Amino acid sequence: MGIFDFLSGEFIDVIAWTDDSRDTMVSRFEREGHEIKYGAKLTVREGQAAVFVHEGQLADVFSPGLYMLETNNLPIMTTLQHWDHGFKSPFKSEIYYVNTTRFNDLKWGTKNSIICRDPEFGPVRLRAFGTYSVKVTDPARFLTEIVGTDGDFTMNEISFQIRNIIVQAFSRTIAKSGIPVMDMAANTRELGKLVGKDIEAQLAEYGLSLPELYIENISLPPAVEAVMDKRSSMGVIGNLNEYMQFQAAEALGRDGAGAAAIQAGMGAGLGMQIGQSAAGAGPWGARPANAAPAAMAPPPPPVEHVWHIAEGGNTTGPFSKARLGRMATDGDLTRETYVWTQGQDGWMKAEDVRELAQLFTILPPPPPGA
Repeated sequence: MGIFDFLSGEFIDVIAWTDDSRDTMVSRFEREGHEIKYGAKLTVREGQAAVFVHEGQLADVFSPGLYMLETNNLPIMTTLQHWDHGFKSPFKSEIYYVNTTRFNDLKWGTKNSIICRDPEFGPVRLRAFGTYSVKVTDPARFLTEIVGTDGDFTMNEISFQIRNIIVQAFSRTIAKSGIPVMDMAANTRELGKLVGKDIEAQLAEYGLSLPELYIENISLPPAVEAVMDKRSSMGVIGNLNEYMQFQAAEALGRDGAGAAAIQAGMGAGLGMQIGQSAAGAGPWGARPANAAPAAMAPPPPPVEHVWHIAEGGNTTGPFSKARLGRMATDGDLTRETYVWTQGQDGWMKAEDVRELAQLFTILPPPPPGA
């Protein structure tokens, strides 16, 4: 036996994989001719799995640990080769290392708007985006269903497919959730859980799981947002006539001639009032008996509020105050029921809302003999 034969028999064959790319999901252990020495040391670190493929067939899968490759550690491959006794090196097999750690901060979003029906605004178009994390839970299935013979498979090669699955599930969840657009920002966590649960079975077919899914934002088209901003501004302004008078007074006061203009306007207004009084008065300034009193403009109608009701984690509405009165009579609305309307700071109990508290004070007493 030559010196080289002796060295080749004494050297320990070490099989291991380290990666610092942060996006590699599968890497094939490269060895010329795929020859593995009998008794080689196989190192599988935490967050990894090693998959043996022998003559095109998926054989053994190794979880984290240190192994010596012998017949007792390779049961499936031994069966495939019909090794009844010990075998000698080298034997040919491909080894794929699979990264089983989480791949975090992956982006998803809707390319096009999603049309859904809102109980208050009717049909609306929504867009959403967020982040998610993915993890390989079944290395053998992932290798056979997705990777194939790719010796360097990265997260970018499957992220587009996962994004499509998430967007499709998000569209279904939003369409059947019935959550008003105004309340979606308060329910993004619940929506994310529903979407993750909806696609759990589909990702399991690929050997993957989705540990986390976050919805960062749900937005309306710019034109609709502009209209909503105007509507909110009107709610803040309150009385529009008073606000316009205030704006006009501010505009006059910005320049130096503001005070003079205000005085001139007051003088002109006083002169018009005197003229009108003289035109309608009698010989000595008295108003004729048959003269009709000056017509006064009616005040603006009061703003009718509509209310939403929260029960058991779900919201219903909007309801008018008259409808809430009937619900209070029927017992469907109680003092402890949480309600919300435009301009109100969060959900409040019905008995704590001044406008609704009277619904419970005017209820008739219980009938005699009850």
